[in-house]
Amino acid sequence: MNNMGQVTPLCFAFFISIFCVLLVRADEPKNHDKDVVYDEAKVPPYDLPPLLVSSEGKPITTPEEWFTLRRPQIMSLFANLVYGSVPSPETPIRTTIEVVKTDREFMDGKATRKDVRIRFENTKGSAEMMVLVFTPNATKQPVPAFLLHSFGNTRDDSHDVQADRRGFLRNGIPLGEFLQRGFGFVVVSQGALVAHNEVEFLKGIHPLFYRTGQSFPKANEWGCISAVSWSASRAMDYIETDRGIDAKRVAVMGHSKMGKTALWTAAQDTRFALAISAQSGCAGAALWKRNYGENMEKMVTRFPYWLCRNAWKFVRNEDDLPVDQHMLLACIAPRPVYVHSGVDDTWADARGEYLSAYHASEVYRLLGKKGLTSEASPAVGAAIIQSEVGYHNRTGGHSIDPFDWQKFLEFAEFHLKAKL
Repeated sequence: MNNMGQVTPLCFAFFISIFCVLLVRADEPKNHDKDVVYDEAKVPPYDLPPLLVSSEGKPITTPEEWFTLRRPQIMSLFANLVYGSVPSPETPIRTTIEVVKTDREFMDGKATRKDVRIRFENTKGSAEMMVLVFTPNATKQPVPAFLLHSFGNTRDDSHDVQADRRGFLRNGIPLGEFLQRGFGFVVVSQGALVAHNEVEFLKGIHPLFYRTGQSFPKANEWGCISAVSWSASRAMDYIETDRGIDAKRVAVMGHSKMGKTALWTAAQDTRFALAISAQSGCAGAALWKRNYGENMEKMVTRFPYWLCRNAWKFVRNEDDLPVDQHMLLACIAPRPVYVHSGVDDTWADARGEYLSAYHASEVYRLLGKKGLTSEASPAVGAAIIQSEVGYHNRTGGHSIDPFDWQKFLEFAEFHLKAKL
């Protein structure tokens, strides 16, 4: 019986991995998704879990009650039922950080680029990740920075990065503008510690945390998103030692799956000063209970281990989930959070993303910050910048366009630079 208990998850994971190869990406729904809601009139009636009422029914009326009672309850629910918690390793993990390359003449001398290797090892094995750091040479003082959750793998993000004459990286990131505006830019790739669609968890970071006899994460333990989030916190450990970056003014951001991850990262790690979530949709900014576009069922059948296995219990049963995503955004408060949607990105539910930010604003106001005041979505192309809860929805589909980069920079400048 004990042996079967070890083999079964791996066998199941193998068949899931074959199945997933045949399925479309979450951001590319096909016409055969006839059961997906794309009509606002078909959104089911729903009730959101209350933000400012504790699990025991106690009204939350002060910032102290929020931070000491309600917020810990919400974070525990997300960790155990949605994203998965990071377990304590059975044997201590030794972490080593090494700057393996420094190029002070990057982009014709406009920037310094550092390639940083972070290695983890214990008696269970080893894993390592690469972090790319760009800082402007024109500024002598520590600068604020963006940390990007990247879809890339270690090689792509650490060895082959080049900028064209206009300062754009090959994936369209306007690095030159970040540098010109006095921002650093940090890239954390997901590929080293966990694969994009990992289903076995026999390599990378997870085995270092297994208990004796364990070969697969428990139902409440971390899946892919939590592992990538953990890697950003390890990058922040390095950033705190880098004299070129002001570690107290770092914005974490990501797009699509990485937008989901950026929100979870910021909620867990309060060292990040600001969060930007671009078209994160289901398990990101969008409300579960609207069941619009991608839902829990679509997510766990396409990408079964992005979340923890406990999340599967809420397939076609989102009403019983004791949290919703407005509560995750609220857990970032009082730090600023920005949500970006696209009109044609119906899979991500632009309306649900806005409503999540709107309902999260209740906590921001409790903490003396400015949130969204209207339940009506703003006009397409109108960006809400001068508020701790920011938002814009623009024409177009699932991508980060030049307009989006401009608004992200404006939001960060307002909140990370204007008050200095």
